Amino acid sequence: MFEKILIANRGEIACRIIRTCKKLGIKTVAVFSDADQAALHVRIADEAVHIGGAKATESYLMAERIVAACAVTGADAVHPGYGFLSEDAEFALALAQAGVTFIGPRIEAIQSMGDKILSKKKATKAGVSVAPGFLGVLPSSDAAIEATRTIGYPVMLKASAGGGGRGMRVCRNDDELAAAFVQASREAESAFGDERMFIERYIEQPRHIEIQVLGDRYGNVIHLGERECSIQRRHQKVIEEAPSPFIDEETRAAMGAQAVALAKAVDYSSAGTVEFIVDQKRNFYFLEMNTRIQVEHPVTELVTGLDIVEEMIRHAAGERLRYQQSDIKLKGWAIEARVYAEDPARDFFPSPGLITEWTPPAEGPATRVDTGIFTGSEISLFYDPMIAKVIGFGADRAAAIEALSSALAGTTVSGVKSNVAFLAAVLRESRFVAGDLSTDFIKDIWPKGFGAKP
Repeated sequence: MFEKILIANRGEIACRIIRTCKKLGIKTVAVFSDADQAALHVRIADEAVHIGGAKATESYLMAERIVAACAVTGADAVHPGYGFLSEDAEFALALAQAGVTFIGPRIEAIQSMGDKILSKKKATKAGVSVAPGFLGVLPSSDAAIEATRTIGYPVMLKASAGGGGRGMRVCRNDDELAAAFVQASREAESAFGDERMFIERYIEQPRHIEIQVLGDRYGNVIHLGERECSIQRRHQKVIEEAPSPFIDEETRAAMGAQAVALAKAVDYSSAGTVEFIVDQKRNFYFLEMNTRIQVEHPVTELVTGLDIVEEMIRHAAGERLRYQQSDIKLKGWAIEARVYAEDPARDFFPSPGLITEWTPPAEGPATRVDTGIFTGSEISLFYDPMIAKVIGFGADRAAAIEALSSALAGTTVSGVKSNVAFLAAVLRESRFVAGDLSTDFIKDIWPKGFGAKP
């Protein structure tokens, strides 16, 4: 087992990883930027190293500085969390060359799944269901339009190196596609340094459902069931739950089997997530594979009883998978709400500033809170404005909704705008209570934008 782990991240996920390390008796090293000198993850780690300026490009994305911090502190492993360098194969290689273990999958798996075009080709070869589309690189809008002649409208234009909804556009005719191609490719170049685009059939009223997988370095892979992540704004998840109210046992088994098959096809080790788009008839199509821990992993932990971060650490240290597929039983229901410093009434515009009061709900058997802030923390304009993840747990979905609703009612955020009232409103909607979800949910319920009701 490792003696000291450096967490190459910040905020709630850094605090989350530190918590598991403490449980395992492993010392921790935090890294921080100019903007994070007083951050919670810096306070609770055993050591902390300053790595640069407030901008992520001057700190958390500086791989060489994180490798240097490992040398200075004697850290023998790095957990990257999510975002930043978590899916950067060159970072993983630099750590390996420095004799530091990357707590994640093999470099080859990161590379093959990080390219959306290559990942779909790998998925097809592994027998995974893929939405009809054109998996070659589209050099121009004319080529994109020509590709739709066999796919048919509507289509989704996507960036090959994309993620987080950037470089994505839904198009319903040639004119929309021609305009969207220019916009999306520019956005992809700006965000990822890669303007390559591909296209696939857009599924109407889709549900976003993903399968959590775990693999070790000896070829063993299992899945931990599904998460429903259909409540989204601008392709960013807002509320997630496990299990899904839509997926039956037969579909769960089929999706799980395909996710495991893909993981084995790329020799996957560590925790990963295979994401699918599911239509209203439960036909499912591969979307992408995230080769890291997901923001929404707590809901899976609550219904399986596993600590996914612990499993990642154990597998990176060379331990074998401790479970077989038959050991995984889903018990209860968990729903997670992402609390952001943003203004839902202004199209969810970020609201950076000083947190003058932060009173989270009390944690207990029905409530979990993952956060990286405290009263007096600064929500920086340089990073994602997440305040916390609040999770409700119960014997069934109704109990989980009630637990999360109560938890949000007991949450106080002052000093910045927050989306707490919006999250509570989602939970009250009859369509949500009925489990009638799709990625268009927010747009359908609030077509003119959200205005908090009295």
